[in-house]
Amino acid sequence: MPRRVFITAAEVSGDLHAAELVRSLKRLDPSLRIEGHGGPRMREAGCRIIYDTTKRAAMGISGVSRIFEMWRLLQWTREHFQNRKPDLQICVDSPAMNFHFARAAKERGLPVLYYIAPQLWAWREGRMEKLRKWVDRVACILPFEEAYFRKHGVQATFVGHPLFDELPKDRVVAAALKFPSRPAIVGLLPGSRRSEAVANFPHLLDVARRLNHEIPNLSFRVPTTAQTHAVVSELITRHSLGRFRLKGDKIATALDSFDKMVPECDLCLTVSGTATLHVACFGVPMIVVYRGSPILWNLIGRWLIKTRTFSLVNLLADDKRLVPEYVPWHGSNKPVFLHALDYLRNPELLASQRKRLLDLVAHLDREGASTNTAKIALSLMGSAQLPPLSHD
Repeated sequence: MPRRVFITAAEVSGDLHAAELVRSLKRLDPSLRIEGHGGPRMREAGCRIIYDTTKRAAMGISGVSRIFEMWRLLQWTREHFQNRKPDLQICVDSPAMNFHFARAAKERGLPVLYYIAPQLWAWREGRMEKLRKWVDRVACILPFEEAYFRKHGVQATFVGHPLFDELPKDRVVAAALKFPSRPAIVGLLPGSRRSEAVANFPHLLDVARRLNHEIPNLSFRVPTTAQTHAVVSELITRHSLGRFRLKGDKIATALDSFDKMVPECDLCLTVSGTATLHVACFGVPMIVVYRGSPILWNLIGRWLIKTRTFSLVNLLADDKRLVPEYVPWHGSNKPVFLHALDYLRNPELLASQRKRLLDLVAHLDREGASTNTAKIALSLMGSAQLPPLSHD
């Protein structure tokens, strides 16, 4: 009988990474039957989607409703594991959801692979015991994670970063900045989730209006996702009036256009996350922000989060101040505006950061994360001898 793999992913990024993994699994073993919870990218890759976890997030349903939906989904999955036991459960990112699926699988005797390790090195290290108990192998995407997890008794392997599997094959990085030989273009990157856009984009727009007031020939680019497009469009319309008005021809939005819009930019104001490494791959300088609840940060976040830097590029760089961070971003938008204005008035600062970003990416830029993870998955199902991982 064909072997069966069950994959669980949530939100846009998890769906994208899982889709590449599905393709790699099918290349290595075309007979595999792959099903699970995820989104349209996984479906396109050949996974039978039982429940679309990305669609519900995009609708912006309330937290209570979301919890109830997840509880029902977990109950269904437990029964499915009991009655039609797959040969492997793969969790992709999203530990808030996937720890429950890992436990459900392990309690029914299934091997569990976790792809894109939960960032326990940053916060909530107390969950390490659960990871050891419920997960057989962890596929890490950051170079320092393998040693960290192995030190804590977790079978971990660095597989590479999936972003380099997903970038356009014809990606071109310009040899030099186009600005100031032409008017500057600024990217406003609100994140891939609706909640991120709601929290951050009004403030990014405020910074954009202030910049436009000081440098009238600026223009702006806003790449969106299916989860953020509606809220971004609504906010642009709602905030088009006021002291620093942005006319329609000054700001362009487009769905699923990150790889097209970002390379056009001279500076990006981006929320923290994988987007920072994505921007760096095109050699575009950036300022990183992330706005959340100041109450939750002061009550909980500042005590739980152990890292003193937050953006992915700073975590990976020897210079932990490679890019400016406003994380958490509380209070006035003026400091971010002034920092961006300083960059735009001093292009040599942009050129310096650009060079350092490209140097960082050069050490990481290799494909293979999805294939390496697929090889680990097949080994957990008892496959015959497989080729070594691509970076071995």
